[in-house]
This record gives sequence, C-alpha cells and structure tokens, in this order.
Amino acid sequence: MLRRRPASRRAERTLAATGALALLTAAAVTGLTPASSSASSHREAPLIAGDPRADNTDVYAFTSPDKPDTVTLVANWLPFQEPNGGPNFYPFAQDARYNIKIDADGNGKPDTTYTWEFTDHVRDDADQFLYNTGVVKSVNDETLNFRQTYSLKVTDSSGNTKTLLKDSPVAPSNVGKASMPDYASLRKEAVVPLPGGGTAFAGQASDPFFLDLRIFDLLYGGDLSETGHNTLAGYNINTLAVQVPKSTLALKGDAKRNPVIGVWSTTDRRGAAVTGGSKGSEDTSAQAAHDGKAVAKDGNADEWRQVSRLGNPLVNEVVVPLKFKDAFNALSPEKDATITPVVDKVKDPIVPKLVESIYKIPAPTTPRNDLVEIFLTGICKECGPIKADLNSQRLNQDVDKAAVVPAEMLRLNMSVPPAAKPNRLGVLGKDLAGFPNGRRLNDDVVDIELQALQGAAQTGKLVPALAAGDAVDTPYREPGDTFPYVALPNTAAVNQADSLHPDGGVGAGLGGLASGDGFPVVPVTALGGGALLALAGVLALRRRRGTGQA
Repeated sequence: MLRRRPASRRAERTLAATGALALLTAAAVTGLTPASSSASSHREAPLIAGDPRADNTDVYAFTSPDKPDTVTLVANWLPFQEPNGGPNFYPFAQDARYNIKIDADGNGKPDTTYTWEFTDHVRDDADQFLYNTGVVKSVNDETLNFRQTYSLKVTDSSGNTKTLLKDSPVAPSNVGKASMPDYASLRKEAVVPLPGGGTAFAGQASDPFFLDLRIFDLLYGGDLSETGHNTLAGYNINTLAVQVPKSTLALKGDAKRNPVIGVWSTTDRRGAAVTGGSKGSEDTSAQAAHDGKAVAKDGNADEWRQVSRLGNPLVNEVVVPLKFKDAFNALSPEKDATITPVVDKVKDPIVPKLVESIYKIPAPTTPRNDLVEIFLTGICKECGPIKADLNSQRLNQDVDKAAVVPAEMLRLNMSVPPAAKPNRLGVLGKDLAGFPNGRRLNDDVVDIELQALQGAAQTGKLVPALAAGDAVDTPYREPGDTFPYVALPNTAAVNQADSLHPDGGVGAGLGGLASGDGFPVVPVTALGGGALLALAGVLALRRRRGTGQA
C-alpha cells in the first residue's frame, strides 16, 4: 500500500478554477523498465546517455522571487556527478553549444536564443595531473590548474546575433573542503552582469531535481513501503542560468500585453547528428521520428547539429516510445505535432494503464485531450477541455493565432506574480506561479504529474490513494534566495555511510571551513611532483578511513 500523509494532507482538495490541471503524460514512473537509472531527463535516450556532457537534464523558468520584474531561466547538463569524481571532475564540453530557447509567438521556433560556448585553460598539463595544486581562493587562482571561460551570445528570430559576454569565468567543480574551503566566494565570482540589464551564471550546483526512482519498480509488486529515498541526493549537475527583464523575452517587448513564453534547452554538436537521414536536417529528423530510425551520423565537421533537447520534465523518458527517443532529441518543437507516434502516446499514455494493473487505480478514459493541452498547446479556454486561461501563447494579445502550433515546451505566464507561500504542487495546489506554469526549483513535478496522469485535471480532485506520491517532497539542498538560486554543489561521496555525516547524511558537505573540516591547509604549490603524489596518497588513505575529504 502507498504510505499516506496525515488525514488533513491526504484529503481530497478541489483544484483552483483557473488551475484544474496537473502535468503531462511523462509522469512519475521512470523506474519501470529493467536496468533503468534515469531521472527527469537524465540519460533519457540511448544515444545521449553515452554523451553526458551534452545531456540536458532539467529546465526551469520562473518569475524571480526577489526581482519580480525579471525572469530566471535555468538549464542543467551532465547528470549524476559524483562529487569526488576527480581528478578531471566535470567541465562543460568545448566542442558543443549549449542553448536556452524562448518562443514568444507560439510557432514552435525560437524568438530568443541564449548560447554558451566554452574554452578550456590548462596551466601545466605536462607536469601535473591535479585539477588544482593548492587552496583555490578565486576563479583565476594560480593554484587552479584547470579552468574554463565562456562566451554568451543572444540570437533573435531573424538570426541576428549579439555577443553579451566574452571570456567570462565558469565556477569550477567543487573539489572539496581542503581545496576550496570557501566555495561560495567562487560562486559569487561566476555571477556576472549582462550588458543592458540582467545576470548570467555558469558552473556546478547540487542537482535540484528530487524523486524516488524506485517508487515504480515492478519488483515491489505494489508494496511501496520503501518510498521516500531521494535517488539524486548528493549528486551534482552543471548549471547555466540567465536572469533578464521580462520585456527582453516577451513578444514585441511588451510583457503586459504578451506575457506568455515557451522555454526549452538544446545541445548542439559539430559534425554528428541524431537523425534518420543525411545532414541532420529538420525534415529528416521528423521522418526519423516517424520511422523510429535514429542513429548518430557523421556529417560536415563545421556544421552544428542538435543532439539533445528538453522542455517539460520526463517527456522523452516516459512519453516518447523507445524507438523514437533519439530522433525526438534532434527535433525542433515546430515539428512535434506532425509526429503521430508521439502524439498518440500523449492521447493514450501507457503510464496510467501500468498504474491500474499494479495498484488497481482506474486509468482515465482516452483520448487524453487534457494532456494534449498541458503538453503541446498550453492551457487556455479555447485550447482544450481544461477551461482556464493560464499559459498558452494564444493568450498573448499581439499573437497571430493562425500561426500557433502544438509544440512541446515549458510554458510560463510572466504576469503571474511570485507566490508569497509557494506550494510544492504548483497549480495543482492552487499556486498559479508553479508548475506547469513554468517550473520552480522546489516544484514537485513527480507528484504533480502522477496526479494528472490518474485524472486529477479531469475530476478537479486529488486521487487519495496517490496523495503521498513518492514521499520525496523537497530538493536535497534547498535553493537559495538570490540568483542563480541553485544550491552550492555537494562535496561528500554519495556512497558514504550516513554515520559519517551526522549533520547531513549521504552527500553532505558544501565547502566548509577554511580548515577543510579537520584537514590542515597544506601549501602544496611549494611541493615537488613526488611530494604531491605522496600527499595525494595520504589524503586518499584518510578518506578511506572516513576522516574527511581531499
């Protein structure tokens, strides 16, 4: 049986009239297939699972709580970063472009694209193996043997590109308390202003996504007594974020008349495409999605090809059939509605049928036009069965409605103010500032989606038997109060016993004290190569004995 919260919390709650919804068919069963180890869109498709630095994991879009005249966009890459994964740790790829795209007019094409490109800088690759050769006190510290910088460009709908930042610093991977005793100060150096207003960030963070991947493990046989373990606890992620005035993203620059935007992220690689045809064109990508023929193909070495894509969480993982996953990653949202196998799975998703077969909770009748509205069109009274005006671009006053197409993206109505007391269930919990109206770092998308899949959007009430969800209700690290909001990266090994971290359990540690939590700060820059190797051996031995971290 599902574990239940107190009666006051598991009671059926009528949804807000403007928010009789919840989330798409992607939902909460990422653990149903054998040997699956994915979360949100972490490792969501066969080919991208082999290219983690290009793998989009999550996208967030929300009105900035401390600066409500701005919008914050956050996108993450490179999942399941074990904090102690040295000596090379977790850089962004030099041979990739990382994008956050915004559609203001609903045609499935980006009107604004932010693009990051990275450059590696190595001080001494001939005589050193270490990421750093001493205590790191700044992002340009001479003890930091490896560092990255980036350029940030913005492109409009006509293809006009402007460079916003050049040679901006990336916050390094958090090596640990001995190497980076004041990691928060390094983070601050990597938060840089944008010309004309706004702020940008690139660096490592604690993964903000949270869920128990075992909740739908078929081996439980319907006995979910072991729920409540956050599978992503202690892991880190690579984060890109921008905070910009709302007018920067709105159609015609008018966020009052045109407050709704669609957001997604992509990764481009040179010369290789995830398509079913030559040269990775959108047309061949669409055909590949129709046919389920998706392979990595070599192409022009100078041509950029989209290899990963993410909008709403969990879509590619559990909505898109396995044979179409790679092709979906190469597809532009404007093509989504033409891919019949994908649309069919939205209208007739497999997840509710599985839940019914295992837990005997009746699946809603099909076709699921409520999910089509949430997933592809945005929510508006003229869009579908959910009779509420919330986050469809059709609500923008200056939009050409004839040009609006169904397209999978995370949609945000920027006119909804930040909630004074955010509810983790977002709109389902009568909090219109939350998911699926954009997505905040604390929104419990797994529980929201599970309720929607089982018909909460149709009935206007929560499904009592699923009220506890996966019993993981908050991120492992609470988000911050200011940009970039994502929590500082973890430093403790994920697989260390809880007893080693009485103050925080598995994965505890955010950078700590100058003493490195008991370690002396050794001026290793003065040591020779042999001494460095000896020091590394001592630190490894002490780590094995549970005395701390290097």
